[in-house]
Amino acid sequence: MEFEAMKVISVFGAGTMGHGIAQIMAQQGYKVLLGDVRQELLDTALERVKRSLQKLAEKGKIGQDEVEGTLSMITGTIDVKELAKDADFVIEAIPEKLDAKKGLIKQLDEVCR
Repeated sequence: MEFEAMKVISVFGAGTMGHGIAQIMAQQGYKVLLGDVRQELLDTALERVKRSLQKLAEKGKIGQDEVEGTLSMITGTIDVKELAKDADFVIEAIPEKLDAKKGLIKQLDEVCR
């Protein structure tokens, strides 16, 4: 599949890297599914994205409509199956722990199309 044909990007790992990746992809017009192991981690990540976009708007880099549009493109989930089932592309952004990465890849392998 060509990158230009992709519509849904999934990012698993909502920390420092993951929420930033989700924001950039959503700003580029992709529907983004952002996943993590706990809801509170997702809530924090989504709040960070919102603050980042608001700062850009305050500096005049983007308009409020882009803030709202970008936020509407990001959905959070703690369900790996939900994250991967409709994804055209999955990005793994979890901490550098080999066992955790292997476990996630195994789960993704079972549900990715």
